[in-house]
Amino acid sequence: MDEGEDVPKDFIKLKSEKLSVDEVSELVISPCCGALSLFVGTTRNNFEGKKVIRLEYEAYTSMAEMEIKKICRDVRQKWPSVKHIAMYHRLGVVPITEASVIIAVSSPHRAESLEAVTHCINTLKAFVPIWKKEIYEDEYSWKENKECFWTNPEK
Repeated sequence: MDEGEDVPKDFIKLKSEKLSVDEVSELVISPCCGALSLFVGTTRNNFEGKKVIRLEYEAYTSMAEMEIKKICRDVRQKWPSVKHIAMYHRLGVVPITEASVIIAVSSPHRAESLEAVTHCINTLKAFVPIWKKEIYEDEYSWKENKECFWTNPEK
């Protein structure tokens, strides 16, 4: 592939099907990049001593996609060398050990892609309208992200 053909792209998807690390990382591979950084958030089986059975996610989809596009634009301003960005989030039921979110970023060098991935997940948790419900053995709880600006007036 000629570098001129490899224009920067953003891949954004909210879906109820299982997420694939291979699929998402393939999207951001570029012949002009020596770094591909990933963040994969998975469902763990415990929270504060409670046994977690599964997670369930809901989203205001159109607004969530719009906010994720803003994150991508922000990344491109802060790290102009970033080539491709993929941000996938699962909706609906997410069983233990399966991915809830996968973020992948490619850049010529590792520092930019690592910093951009960190920025993406932190900003997603703070601003994107996706809600998580933790299902325990005998109860459930809607969880707010500590980073979320609308639940923390001091931010």
